[in-house]
Amino acid sequence: MATNDMTAPARMLLKEIFGYSEFRGRQAEIIDHVVNGGHCLVLMPTGGGKSLCYQIPALLRNGIGIVISPLIALMENQVAALHKQGVRAAYLNSALVPEAAAAVERKMLAGEYDLVYVAPERLLTARFHALLQRIPIALFAIDEAHCVSQWGHDFRPEYGKLSVLPEKFPQVPRIALTASADARTRADILRCLDLREARAFISSFDRPNLCYRITARSNSRMQLLNFIRSQHAGESGIVYCQSRKKAEDTAAWLNLHSIPALAYHAGMETAVRTLHQKKFLLEKSTVMVATSAFGLGIDKPDIRFVAHLDLPKSIESYYQETGRAGRDGLPANAWMVYGPGDIIRLRSQAGTEQIPAPIRQAAAARLEALLALCETTDCRRKPLLGYFGESTGNQPCGNCDTCLETIPVRDATIAAQKALSCVYRTGQCFGTEYLIDILTGKQTDRIRQWQHDRISTFGIGQELSTEGWRIIFRHLLALGYLNAGEDRAGGERITLQLTPAARNVLRAETRITIRLLPRHQTPYPENSASLPTSLAPDACESELNNNLLAT
Repeated sequence: MATNDMTAPARMLLKEIFGYSEFRGRQAEIIDHVVNGGHCLVLMPTGGGKSLCYQIPALLRNGIGIVISPLIALMENQVAALHKQGVRAAYLNSALVPEAAAAVERKMLAGEYDLVYVAPERLLTARFHALLQRIPIALFAIDEAHCVSQWGHDFRPEYGKLSVLPEKFPQVPRIALTASADARTRADILRCLDLREARAFISSFDRPNLCYRITARSNSRMQLLNFIRSQHAGESGIVYCQSRKKAEDTAAWLNLHSIPALAYHAGMETAVRTLHQKKFLLEKSTVMVATSAFGLGIDKPDIRFVAHLDLPKSIESYYQETGRAGRDGLPANAWMVYGPGDIIRLRSQAGTEQIPAPIRQAAAARLEALLALCETTDCRRKPLLGYFGESTGNQPCGNCDTCLETIPVRDATIAAQKALSCVYRTGQCFGTEYLIDILTGKQTDRIRQWQHDRISTFGIGQELSTEGWRIIFRHLLALGYLNAGEDRAGGERITLQLTPAARNVLRAETRITIRLLPRHQTPYPENSASLPTSLAPDACESELNNNLLAT
């Protein structure tokens, strides 16, 4: 396909309609690719300018840009913003009465729109397909594309049916966009939307202006109040809670303590929810206390903090929600408290039997990664960015609590060596819970079946509780000494394998430390037993050289 350089007309639209003088990052490259008919996947952090990557091509190409969006509020906000910029845009969703929806369809046939936002449910109807066959289509933009994947943190079944697009409209450019998707989710997006041969534009996930702070819960409301008063008095912020009642109660409590706050959740009356959102967008010192229903499409650049009073369900959710702070590039805080109750709640949700086993396993793996982020004694950005496949090198970021403050820690090298040795001795084919059963010496049918009660690591870890060993394994995953892999021989969906870096831990050339959490008992005693000589690396050096480091 011959290509045309659309940089000049795209730059003109950028300035005249959207008010920006320069493109950011790879925006210009993406826009040129789509204008010339190319398909692509775009991963760009919240506030990075994803919308322009399909809005400008829709204006430059012939026809209407069809944008698939998951939330009514998100559509309405984006269309309202486009109207202010003079762009001909509309939305079609269940909030419109039949007469209004019919009017939008008539204007689509008349060519009176440049962009139309549509819910996936409507897109999949035979009526809408018939309508699309009668009009020129500039492109399909699949916003919040992580919803396509069953492995993503916010899977929507109706999004999973969007594979119909390449089947019925193969020549129309498809651009899938998201701010948060790990490697597995990205692969699923490419498969579901038939984008495997398309270009992928993956920006850095780092937000250098965000300071990440995570602390153990003691009195979460007072901790929040002290945080706001000491660091963000008179500034806008978002506080996320897991329940609607907690959001309402926390907002009321903040108001009693002279912090202007509003509540927001999906159960509120639409008029009240809309009013609260407008006030938050217009006022400079209001705190929004909300469930995860709030935030998508919120274009407020001066949010100075995002706080979490409960653990979100995954690193993707955490990253997406914290990314709503500091969109103007100025310093902002991502602050969170967590405690054992969060872990119990999330593990219970992940273990629901009604959910298919592979999905439960994926949810459990996401939870372990999130807990590893919470418990790390290293720079927060290492596990956070590493989760998305981005390396930070060995340099600390200097802008997170573990970099800025002294964190009380304890040496856990011996326990780490035992854990790594157990992974190796069982063939790197099993998951965390089974390995913990071996380390603590449990005589289960499965262990006897595999004869793992006869290996040297059986029962050598009885000085730790099950939860203590979970912490050890989470740290080893977070620090890159273990990888979570696919099923090999043990019949498990998520298995643990050693990385080459594990050798340094086994040789005690690298020490492993874990943080001491305030008001919580350490998960292992002061003096853990040393690693048995038979398990030490110098006792099986040739075996390690030949096998361990080759994995």
